Amino acid sequence: MTSAPSGHAVSDPRLTIRPVRTEDYDAVRRITRDAYLEAGYFADDAHPYMAVLSDIEHRAQHAEVWVAERHGTVVGSVALTFAGQRYTDIAVEGELEFRMLAVDPSVQRGGVGRAMVERIVEHARTLTGIEAVSLTSGSEMVRAHRLYASMGFVRVPERDWEVPNEDILLWVFRLPLQPPHPVVEPPAAMPDAPRDRTRLDGETHLRLPGEIHG
Repeated sequence: MTSAPSGHAVSDPRLTIRPVRTEDYDAVRRITRDAYLEAGYFADDAHPYMAVLSDIEHRAQHAEVWVAERHGTVVGSVALTFAGQRYTDIAVEGELEFRMLAVDPSVQRGGVGRAMVERIVEHARTLTGIEAVSLTSGSEMVRAHRLYASMGFVRVPERDWEVPNEDILLWVFRLPLQPPHPVVEPPAAMPDAPRDRTRLDGETHLRLPGEIHG
């Protein structure tokens, strides 16, 4: 596992993204549950998967969990995982997968989700051997799909999958991590080209290299 780079988010200096602490568990549990219910994934807490979402203790033991904190209050959470790990759904070698991204419904549409994904991508670029960030999203999560598309994620439909025993289709999105573009120094200033003085019909004309005269 790697350590989350604790600090202000890229797009929101009021937001701190850091590793989860045990004192955050109750807030993460509530936020994750409320976010999934608000999104309409499940009708109520009785669905079996709600117990999985609520088990932050197990998640923190087997995945890398981060929280987003604003003004001292936890407002979001996400789990990071890699190929072959217990919480991995779709990551293959060379991919960082994030799961269970949840933002408190009271602050949704305020840029928290985008800031967390920005930090995940920023972090992934620092990891040796990681070439892409991947995730799954419910096929009906149109708002989330717009967010991912705006950040450069692309659909990988051949990797879509269905939740066993559920009528839920999950779409796979992937962001290839391109290396930073090298800084290209501007060319050195060229000395003034010599002017070719050509005499035509008794008059002197200045002819610059490359110019076309009809």
